[in-house]
Amino acid sequence: MGDTVVEKAYGSWPSPVDAALAAAHDGSPEWVGFVGDETWWTEPRPQEGGRRTLVRGSTRESVLPAPWNVRSRVIEYGGQPWAGAVRPDGRQLLVFVHFDDQRLYRYEPGGEPRPLTPAGLRWADPQLLLDRGEVWCVLEEFTGDGPGDLRRVLAAVPLDGSAAEDRAAVRELADDRHRFVTGPRLSHDGRRAAWLAWDHPRMPWDGTELLVGEIGDDGALHTVRTVAGGPRESVAQVEWSSDDRLLYASDRSGWWNLYRDGVALCPRAEEFAGPLWKLGQRWFAPLANGLIAVVHGRGATALGILDTESGAVVDAAGPWTEFAPTLAVHGTRVVAVGASPRTAYEVVELDTASGRARVVGAPHHDPVDPAYYPRPQVRTFTGPGGREVHAHIYPPHHPGHTAPDGELPPYVVWAHGGPTGRAPLVLDLAITYFTSRGIGVAEVNYGGSTGYGREYRNRLREQWGVVDVEDCAAVALALAEEGTADRARLAIRGGSAGGWTAAASLTGTDVYACGTISYPILDLTGWGTGETHDFESRYLESLIGPLAEVPERYAERSPSEHADRLTAPFLLLQGLDDVICPPVQCERFLARLDGRRVPHAYLTFAGEGHGFRRAETMVRALEAELGLYAQVFGLNVPGIPELELVK
Repeated sequence: MGDTVVEKAYGSWPSPVDAALAAAHDGSPEWVGFVGDETWWTEPRPQEGGRRTLVRGSTRESVLPAPWNVRSRVIEYGGQPWAGAVRPDGRQLLVFVHFDDQRLYRYEPGGEPRPLTPAGLRWADPQLLLDRGEVWCVLEEFTGDGPGDLRRVLAAVPLDGSAAEDRAAVRELADDRHRFVTGPRLSHDGRRAAWLAWDHPRMPWDGTELLVGEIGDDGALHTVRTVAGGPRESVAQVEWSSDDRLLYASDRSGWWNLYRDGVALCPRAEEFAGPLWKLGQRWFAPLANGLIAVVHGRGATALGILDTESGAVVDAAGPWTEFAPTLAVHGTRVVAVGASPRTAYEVVELDTASGRARVVGAPHHDPVDPAYYPRPQVRTFTGPGGREVHAHIYPPHHPGHTAPDGELPPYVVWAHGGPTGRAPLVLDLAITYFTSRGIGVAEVNYGGSTGYGREYRNRLREQWGVVDVEDCAAVALALAEEGTADRARLAIRGGSAGGWTAAASLTGTDVYACGTISYPILDLTGWGTGETHDFESRYLESLIGPLAEVPERYAERSPSEHADRLTAPFLLLQGLDDVICPPVQCERFLARLDGRRVPHAYLTFAGEGHGFRRAETMVRALEAELGLYAQVFGLNVPGIPELELVK
């Protein structure tokens, strides 16, 4: 290609990043851990039905063939799905949860997995205790047909397989007084266990309790007491230090900071933890020498080592600018999962003795010339009332093409899910799919996002559908006003809670010419009265307000109640197996749109749940989205199927 740059209209640039390539690189390694001194983790396999497999570090190869799928469904979002240890005879022993039946399995490399639990139960966050011959974990047990007919309790599963067909052989460790619990963390002397608990209507980022119990001679937990947390204090993680002192992350100061026996170790206006969407997520890990590995930051996260005596944090050197909430330690070694705007998530090992960090698994390989990657900008915009709005701006970028003078590019605002979450600044080929064709992307970490303290997170309290919509619009309009984006060619897209924001933006503003809405919430009253799963069934009480007190607000905010206002073309994408945002939400919305003659497409995907995992689904969804923008924005996009819009 040389240095020749050819003028071509935005949206028509030829790109080597097709939808299949983006789909093949979707997902990231997760749930790192040590089995003895060997690193293991899980990895996605989009081309194998979207399963997650278990990978061992010594070979970097999957140890479980299809259809084994290492993923828990506890609280539907799941949690730590495996654990491992080395037996006295030197052989490795692992346990894992298989997605299809949710049974806990025992696995020894070279052998076949054997079930440890009966069907009909769910498990997460296992702790393998060889000296007791048990796995301690969270048990989720349904007691009826409704999504809220269930109980969660700490339980012990025998490793000898005696509970494989016998529920009575599962030993419950404590009572089920709390609706939600995390897996127990045992003190090194084996005398105490610590875990987190919370109850409806709170979400874990609102408030949790840190519980400690004594392990009795009967192997059960006794004298359970609350040592930290409460209705307005979120404890996100708990561990024991090497000298059996209690370490935990609490946001009592307004930021998730680390505490040891109640004393702040490194008080800072930044986060040392995050929202507990999956049981067993880990933002810190104590080493045997008293240091603590930490994932921390304000917005973006770094991997650092905290000296508990001085309070100093030294960050790992390397190209990674974002780390996921998964950590494991062994001796002086720390294993994490890191990424950057130029690299996808990789398994990274930091040797705290030498200070050297290196990739040990899932190494990033450029699937195309990195000259096609976008060059994102971290920006802060001004929202209503002068409030700050954080965003990542990805301008169109191509090494061989530029647009004619005077043409402004189309831009798509991406609203992240959650809504209590954050869009990380990492290489995402789904973004490159658009930017390399001449379509800009703006990821907005609207008020309510995590990473910027509790006050920023609380902006969305009872303001969902207002603050998120306003903040996305503020970014979109600012880009247009400064001459970065074409005002007439703005779009919005999002999935789950981001799908809600996209739909609310299309029915409540005139900012966007079109939008892509994936597996969304569209009708608050329906979703909040039995149409979703237990974990989020009372989430709306903080996001909107109690239904009994403000029923009119539920109607006022719901896009399904305002389908008559919708004029912009849209694409609706939905997994038919979604129990979090079920298809009925989309169907009700479309029924109320009937006769309005708004151009749209509704694509459904059998076998997909909340969030798409299969390569063929992601290809169809991406191509359809690009097809929408091609039609609405008048783009000449070669090589994609035409999207049929109906009225």
